[in-house]
Amino acid sequence: MSAIRLLVLGAVRQHGRAHGYQVRNDLEYWGAHEWSNAKPGSIYHALKQMAKQGLLIEHETAPSTAGGPPRTEYEITEAGTEECFRLVREALTSYDQKMDVKSAAIGFIVELPRAEAVALLKERIRGIEEWRSAVTEHYVPEDGPEQLGHIGEIMNLWIHTADAEAEWTQGLIARIEGGAYTFAGEGEPFVGVLTEGEENPYATGEQHPGDAR
Repeated sequence: MSAIRLLVLGAVRQHGRAHGYQVRNDLEYWGAHEWSNAKPGSIYHALKQMAKQGLLIEHETAPSTAGGPPRTEYEITEAGTEECFRLVREALTSYDQKMDVKSAAIGFIVELPRAEAVALLKERIRGIEEWRSAVTEHYVPEDGPEQLGHIGEIMNLWIHTADAEAEWTQGLIARIEGGAYTFAGEGEPFVGVLTEGEENPYATGEQHPGDAR
């Protein structure tokens, strides 16, 4: 799974309707350009591609008052919403997702009902435990990595990563079950997008031809 697909769909959905530069600005506000492939070219390409796929609708707006070209605004479709939630659910349950995909999914976890988020995370832990058991059929952590030569360090890394993932996920479940955060249907959601014209303190300032479209 590509993190950029989930990030762009999620950003458009949170706005309701947004032009490409707004989406780019939001992703920089979230720091996604630092921990994912959410670079300007990738963002604008993803918007165009997902519009062709029917996940977004393109709306051409009037030219800007400064005399610039018409901007294209994007609105998520029903199919786009379904795809966005599918990606969130897949990323939350798949223990072997890359860090950028996991980070993107956590960024949108509160879009789900609380009970569903907990259930998905518990499924994630089951997957981690099954994978760990498969590794320990061939590698005994208590005996140390040297038992398999330096290749044992690979399995040692896998086991430590699995244990850390499980511990982190258990902690997140505990916080959610304890009432942390506002999930879907529980009231006013956390506002994580910038309003039109709002200054972004984390903007890169990098210019891209797509900014004007």
